[in-house]
Amino acid sequence: MKFERLLTLVGEQPFFETGLLLAGNVDPTDVRRQLSRWVRSGRVRQLRRGLNTLAPPYQSIIPHPFLIANALMPGSYVSAQSALAFYGLIPEYTPLTLSVTMLRPSQWDGGFHFQHLAPHLFFGYQLVELSQGQQAFVATPEKALLDLSHLTPHSDSPNYLSQLRLQNMERLDLTRLSEFAERAGKPKWRRIAAQIREFTLQEKDEYEDLS
Repeated sequence: MKFERLLTLVGEQPFFETGLLLAGNVDPTDVRRQLSRWVRSGRVRQLRRGLNTLAPPYQSIIPHPFLIANALMPGSYVSAQSALAFYGLIPEYTPLTLSVTMLRPSQWDGGFHFQHLAPHLFFGYQLVELSQGQQAFVATPEKALLDLSHLTPHSDSPNYLSQLRLQNMERLDLTRLSEFAERAGKPKWRRIAAQIREFTLQEKDEYEDLS
């Protein structure tokens, strides 16, 4: 297969699976050998075994990190600081893409980290629109906060929320936050939800006083 043929097949996709190139009347060994050459030459980047993306300048669509994270670990969703920054709830840029999975924790090249979450806590995520028509599964703002707190030791301490430097708190659905905490059935989650609710209402009162 020539590289021009590859561009015709996958040039409009953010990434592609090796299996796509093996369809039809082709020699699998030859295709895999050619793909390895393209990876070594820097034309193709291997995200994981069997999942690849075209390298610049051959990309028509630059894959969003959240989309890559979903593809690296099927059944995961982006959460914690990455989701909070996406929603504008924390001011910091997060170079790592943090996700949760029911599988074991892992790290991938490119700054993709996956933390384990028990199956009964695996809820509260949604399909969100990203750049260039891409979509990925991301925690809701409320679940991102709860996931982060769950994965952070001593996050139910009084000073924890202030350390996060939360902002745009009006974007939180406090009813949903409480419902998620109750669904988890964990005392720590209830304490965190109560603290977030108090913190949000306090921020609202201070804003109204200044208005």
